[in-house]
Formats: sequence, C-alpha cells, structure tokens
Amino acid sequence: MRTTASYELFPDAPSERAMARARYLAGEGRVADAEKAYRDVLAAHPDLKSGWAECFELLRRHGRPEDALRLAEAARAQFGDAAFAMALRGAALIELERYREALSALEQALEADPDLALVWHELGYAAYRLGDKTRALLALDRAFALEPHTETLRLRGRILRDAGRYQAAEVAYEGAAQAAEHQEQREAAEREIAATRRYAFYAPRRPEELSMAERWFADTGAVVLAPDDGPDAPDDATLAAAFLDLARDSGWRFGQVVTLGPALPVWRPLADALGAPLVTRSGFDPSIVPLVVAQRPQPADAGWPTLTGAVSERASGLVFVLEHPAPASTPSADVIGVLTDAGTRRLRQVNVAHALAEVQHPAGRLAGRRVTSP
Repeated sequence: MRTTASYELFPDAPSERAMARARYLAGEGRVADAEKAYRDVLAAHPDLKSGWAECFELLRRHGRPEDALRLAEAARAQFGDAAFAMALRGAALIELERYREALSALEQALEADPDLALVWHELGYAAYRLGDKTRALLALDRAFALEPHTETLRLRGRILRDAGRYQAAEVAYEGAAQAAEHQEQREAAEREIAATRRYAFYAPRRPEELSMAERWFADTGAVVLAPDDGPDAPDDATLAAAFLDLARDSGWRFGQVVTLGPALPVWRPLADALGAPLVTRSGFDPSIVPLVVAQRPQPADAGWPTLTGAVSERASGLVFVLEHPAPASTPSADVIGVLTDAGTRRLRQVNVAHALAEVQHPAGRLAGRRVTSP
C-alpha cells in the first residue's frame, strides 16, 4: 500500500504554497518534472517533512524503490534517526522486499516516536507482506487510533479479504470510503467494496484458492467464457458460440456489432445470429447499444480506447474479445473468451452457466449497463 504522503506531517500555509507546482505536475502525470519540482522545494525548505514524504511517495508509486531508498537516506541525513526519517527508510525497504530490514527500521522509528501513525501503518504493511496478518492488523488498529485514515482502513480491508473474511473486509472498505478526504480516495475505496463483494461470490474459498479466471472476475468484474481446465485451447468459433449462448441466456439485444482489428470469419455469423448489422468503426453509434468485438485488445489502435471508452462512459453496450492477456491490471473488455499466456491461449473449456452467474452479479462490470437495444 503506497500511503506515506497521505499522513498529516505538520502542514502549514507556506509549505502548501511551496509545493503547489510539484503537486500540480504530479497530478498531471509529469513525473520527471514533478520530481524536479519537489527536489527544488526540498533544496529551499530542507525541513519540510511533507515535501520529503510527497517526493518519496512519487518515487514509490512509480516503481522506483531504489531512488526512494536514496531519498529516505537523504532525509535521514537531514533529520537524523528521527521517527519520520526511519519510517521513510522502512517504507522503501518494504518496496525492495527487504522486509526484515524494514521491520527493524520501523521498530527503531517507534522507539523514537511511538505515536506517529505513519510508522504503525508501514509496520502493519511490512508484517502483512511477511505473512503475519495478526501483527499487521494490530499495528493498523494502533495507526487508526492515532490518526483515523482511509488508507489504513483500505489496508485492513485487503488483509481481511486475503484471509477470506469478506464481510469484515467490506466493513473496513466502507469505513475507508466514509473517511476519505478526496474524491479519488473515495472512488478507490468504492472499487474495493465492489471487488470484495465479487470475491464473496466464491466464499468460503479464499482468494488464493481461486482460479485465474475467478480472480479475474473478482478483481475486475470482467467475465471469462472459458475458465475450466480442458484438453485443448478453444478456437474462435467455440468462443463466439459461447458468447452467443450467453447473450441469449442474458436477454441481450444489440443495435450493431462493431469490428476492430483483423476481420475474422466468426464475426458475420455472430452478428447474423444476434440480428444486428455488422459495421466497422466508422459506423459506430454508442446510442444504439453496440457490441464492440475484436480478436484481442488493440492498444496500438487509436480507435480502441475511443470506442471502448464510449461504451463504458455511456453505460451502453459491451466489449467482447476472443482472447485477453493475463495478468492485466485493467481489462479492456467486458466479456473475454479465454485468457492467454505470452500470446498462447490456455487449455480451457467454456462454461456458459458459470459466466451467466457472474454476469448477473450486482457488483459485476455490467451492472447498470444497458445491454438491450430499443
């Protein structure tokens, strides 16, 4: 959990003004410029702890743990072995997966200041990564008692969910949504609530006991048509037929079928069976419940984010791909035929009944989506 900069560290009006530009650049995704701006702030205001924390968080969030550790060491040179500097060091060591060293640094930080919530939070995260869930939860309880914070509750929810305690996890995430100070925090907590409800669909199994396709649905809400072990990889015709069965069982009716990427022989029979015209991207109309189809996601095609984004934003229609690489942090389709590894389809067989149950889940990706044309 990347939370270092979220905790209050003696903010004041001058510091807020000094960091305004760095925060703006970070918000715009201009990481290099934001880092330079933060470092300029630290050069002018070396005692500004919130500046150190936010610069550290920028590096941590963008997968630069070595640079984060170097920044933590610079903070240590500035502040000595104070709790704040040791907390940054511990957080950086967590990201480097040097968990025992991280615990040592964080315990040293507690000796310096046992009432700094940031230290307890990072200690909880380190214990969680080491597999000590009991210690992690105790540390997070202490962090929350010192400073009620949405990120602490989110981490608590994650630990409880991983343990299969879905109801308790949902309560923690709901608390995180209520404690959120910013819209982004609230939306993140709400996404976790939905994911926890999807995980609970497979109770009493824990997340680690789920198949890749089940985890895919739980994490993203997207449905995989071929989740079960099978002797062969399903071909295009099998996956298109499975989608047609799912559409009929779900009562979906589309106003058009829009193709992207290579023209495949399966699209014309699918469109005919659905009773919808087959068109290219130039004929795309998001108002008539389109079905956007492709062999696989087309990230290099400028039309892909345009069409799929329109479907999502208007909550009308859906996106179906025959195959999708796994893992992926964010799926770009609502229904997926089969997952692939390094471009090769997995040996799986379709299970339309299972897909139908996932489609009907109230926290699924298609919940609230209009999938019936006028």
